[in-house]
Amino acid sequence: MEIGYFTMPSHPPECGLKEGHDWDLKVLRWLDELGYQEAWIGEHHTAPWEPHPAPDLLLAQAFRETKTIRLGPGGFLLPYHHPAELANRVAMLDHLSEGRLNFGIAASGLPSDWAMFNVDGMSGQNREMTREALEIILRLWSEPAPFTHKGKYWTVTKPDVMFDFLKPHLKPVQAPHPPIGVAGLSKNSDTLKLAGERGFIPMSLNLNPAYVSSHWDSVEAGAAKSGRKANRSDWRLVREVFVADTDEEAWRLSSGDMMGRMMGEYFLPLLGHFGFKDYLKHAPDVPDSDVTVDYCAKRNWIIGSPATVTEKIEKIWHEVGGFGTLCVFGFDYKHRPEAWHNSLRLLKQEVLPRLRHLNADMTKAA
Repeated sequence: MEIGYFTMPSHPPECGLKEGHDWDLKVLRWLDELGYQEAWIGEHHTAPWEPHPAPDLLLAQAFRETKTIRLGPGGFLLPYHHPAELANRVAMLDHLSEGRLNFGIAASGLPSDWAMFNVDGMSGQNREMTREALEIILRLWSEPAPFTHKGKYWTVTKPDVMFDFLKPHLKPVQAPHPPIGVAGLSKNSDTLKLAGERGFIPMSLNLNPAYVSSHWDSVEAGAAKSGRKANRSDWRLVREVFVADTDEEAWRLSSGDMMGRMMGEYFLPLLGHFGFKDYLKHAPDVPDSDVTVDYCAKRNWIIGSPATVTEKIEKIWHEVGGFGTLCVFGFDYKHRPEAWHNSLRLLKQEVLPRLRHLNADMTKAA
């Protein structure tokens, strides 16, 4: 098993944009120093609790200040970018990364973002646009001959040489392209079916194991459609994690601090508006009113001492049938940086060595 990081990035609404950006950059440096495998940075446009609209601005800076960690958007919201422009920008970013870029993509799930960009997410237009944009991007990177793609949402031309020297020339440094990751939230996720179908990295967002198990079914269904065999070692699980010296301290610093505040003020109300609180329940008959911060901390979060966290991760690993990388869900602890750094350190240095055996044989997971 490996560990990584996934951040919205999340900051409280009173936090300045540069202040939040600087915290995220500091955490990425810590992750690199601690030996984390990867980190993914989200994109959102109308959520004060998730304020960063341009993950590549953070990534370009982070690649200069880190050495080995793989970094990527988690992901670029494809409906809001012209595919040719994004293909060129990602290719350039891959060169700046010297081959450490992961290319995360997403369809966008915030109705307020849909409204800003005039995308009809309720009808699934955002998912259609995501598939079309990705097809164009991959064609631009892989097809040497000129072409014109006339799609439902975009018409894009890869032109022939003009005046002997003007021509498309931007390609990623990683061949044929950086590893592509897609994140899924809902049961029977369409985006995770796409991951299985195309051999992309599947990422499951922070939900209870019962729902997350259905995510792997989606990956396998997609893989079967294209004759692939999905590999559980590619699967990333994103979870809320806080490790401290004792269980009591971990609870106080998570549920009683910024993790609890963000969930209580933003994430739980948001999921409630979407009718998504079921995704957090350990049983279907639990009333929505019972799904509180403390309920999530007790039932879904991975918090506690190194021994407790090791036990919880191993239990989840067996419940979902095995996975390759646990990604820590990022929070803003710039008011207590030493506590967040210590949690990341304990996870890497105290917990991970006790979980290495889980990678021994994926087939024994079930």
